[in-house]
Parts: sequence; C-alpha cells; structure tokens
Amino acid sequence: MVKASGLLDDVLVSFIEERIVAVQDGGYVAIVLQLDSPGATVSDERIVELARQVRDSTVPVAIWVGPSGAQARGGAAQLVAVAQPGGLAQGARLGKAGSQVLPVDEFGPLWGSEAGRVESAFVRGDEDDLRAIEALELVLAPTLGDFVVDLETVQSREVTQGDQIRREPLVDVRFTQPSLMAQLMHTVASPSVAYLLLAIGLALLVFELYTAGIGVAGVVGAGCLALGCYGIAALPTRTWALVALVVAFVAFAVDVQTGIPRFWTAVGFALFLVGTLFLFDGVSLSWITMLVGLAGVALTFLSGMPAMVRTRFSTPTIGREWMIGEMGLALTAVSPDGTVSVRSARWPARTNRATPIDVGDRVRVVGIEGVVLGRARGRWRRRLPRATPCRPGRGGLGRGRLASGDARGWVIAIVS
Repeated sequence: MVKASGLLDDVLVSFIEERIVAVQDGGYVAIVLQLDSPGATVSDERIVELARQVRDSTVPVAIWVGPSGAQARGGAAQLVAVAQPGGLAQGARLGKAGSQVLPVDEFGPLWGSEAGRVESAFVRGDEDDLRAIEALELVLAPTLGDFVVDLETVQSREVTQGDQIRREPLVDVRFTQPSLMAQLMHTVASPSVAYLLLAIGLALLVFELYTAGIGVAGVVGAGCLALGCYGIAALPTRTWALVALVVAFVAFAVDVQTGIPRFWTAVGFALFLVGTLFLFDGVSLSWITMLVGLAGVALTFLSGMPAMVRTRFSTPTIGREWMIGEMGLALTAVSPDGTVSVRSARWPARTNRATPIDVGDRVRVVGIEGVVLGRARGRWRRRLPRATPCRPGRGGLGRGRLASGDARGWVIAIVS
C-alpha cells in the first residue's frame, strides 16, 4: 500500500517509482496506490514516464482515489486511467484532467465516450454517476479494504462479524510511506506552505535588520526563506509576481526605519497583494492562506514592527519618580540645607529649620519636583532639590519616627 497525497511533485513521483521497482521481484501480488491529488507539478514528460511504469509493471498497480472527499485532477487523473484497475471511493472525485498528455498512439484514448466530461468536469463516486464509472472501467469501492479484496490477484475469504459477512485478504498487507525528510520536502512544496514560509522568512529578515547582532529571528527567518525558496522552485510560479513579493518587503523596510507607516508601506502592501494573487500559475492558493498572509503582513508592518523600532532606537528618558519612598542617609547636617545620599547618589536637600537632621540619620524621600542644570562662570552647576522633613502619617511638616519603627529614621521631602 502506498499513500500519495498532495500535488504530484518530484519527491512524490520518485517515491512511487521506487516502490513500483521494489515490488517487481519480491513475491508481491499487487501494489495499491491510495491517491488524493489536485494535480501534478512535474513536467508532462515525467507523468508519461510514470504512466509507462504503471502500465508495464509485472505486478499490477491499482490506484484507488479515496477516501470520501479525495480527488484526482490533471495528471493524477490520467494515471488512474492506466491503473490495473482504477477505483473511486464514495464521495471521491475524478476529473478536470485537461487535454490528454499521454501519447494517444501508445496509450489510446483514455476516457472513451466520457472524454469531454472528464477533461472539464468531475465524475463522482456515487450512484448518480454509476453509468460514467462503468464506462471508464472504474471500480466503486467505499473503503480501501473493499477495493483490495476485489482485486483479481488478491485471494480473500469470508468472515462473519455479528450479523454481517465480510471478506478479508489472505495475504499480508504492508503500508509504506516516504521518509521523514521526503515528507518534509513534499509538504514544503505545497502552495500554501511555500507561500507562508516565503512571507515569514522575508518578514523575519527585515526584523533582523533592526536588531543588534544575529539573533533567533535571523536564524529562523533564513531557515524559513530557504524552505520557502525550495517550495517555490518546485511549483509553477510567475516570475514577475515573485519579484513583486520580494520588492514589497524592501518597501516595507524603508518605512520601518522611520518607525511610522507611510507611503512606502502602502506601496509594499499593494505589491504584496498583487504578488499573492498571481504568484502561482496552474495551481491554486486557498483564500484562507491568502487572508492569513495578508493579515499577518498588515499587522506586522502597520503595528508590530514600528512599535519595535521605536522601542529599540528611542532615547530613554530617566525620570525621578523612582526616588519617592526611597531610604537615604544624611551625609551632612541638614539645617535647613545639607546633603543626603539616595542609592549611592549625592543629593542637596532642605528640611524645616525647626527640625534639623543630624549626620548619619536615615531619611525617606516623600516628594520631588525636579532637577535643573545651569551654567555659571564656564562650569556646569546643578540646582538640585531641597529637603523638608514631615511626620509620617500626620500630614504637615515636622520631625517624626518612620512607620517601620526605625528609631533613627527621618522622613524628608525633596523639593526644588
């Protein structure tokens, strides 16, 4: 059993080819491919080569489009036509295959009387399309198990489960899947993932331009960009739309430096929108993915990035409100002027004349108005606050104990 889900890209086609070759001399009676694919991104020549391998295999290669809701379009639908046999699950779809790429002189007409419909529309796995299914020589099988036991080369037996009689295969069934690295590369090569990785990678690199050194954002952004480029290279894209996406982030970077979204942000968003809508040629990008990408970029460059840059490069403003409530020490007698130390910094202070403060007394800052720097006689001088003691808990000024109970504590108010 081989499960093939997603676009038929180079990774997935190579894996299918390897599995077909591997079962030729291993005593296998059949290889079953469970298919759910919206089309192929490999060349028509590669699809023809795979179709030849499916047709010429000494072990029958059966392809079942399932489960319900699965589809086979484009080149994937044409592979089903050469399978031995092809099948549909109930609710699955086969069609929109486009013009036949398999050589007619080698494979013959694939669809017979249903060619017009299969090339432009879908045949569905339900009773309403039973006539078309029979004309295409497909098997309608609700589950993969039903499809397997119906294969001519698979022996089965009947078993009773409750009131139901079911058939089960008498052969071992083995499931295979690509390696983890192959699965990663296949996932990256899907339109939605490749688009989002490209956008995230470019956005993180712009962010890294305005941070100090090389950080996590730069490393993650480079990784996302590398994976996104791989996915874009594996998909059919419009070069001019890809250029528009890249130039959009250059425009974003211009306004990010100013910290305010302006003209270049609008230009960048317009280019990003156009690039998003026209990036892929022949494969579709879901509207949900588009909305996520557009909304994410808008929030990043209209709000997040300007705020980050303003914070990163703004000049810090040092306030003095932190001094309120701080304990200090009288370095000289304050009567009424003197010097106190608060957090190892010397501050001129003033207190009430009637309540002088002695050297070494502890004080608490209860108020401050400001610090003024002035110049006189060629030198800078500081006009700093004055201190006035007040009794804690009583309002007004005067001498008193600290609320903490410290016998040597005095409260001062520093004012200009």
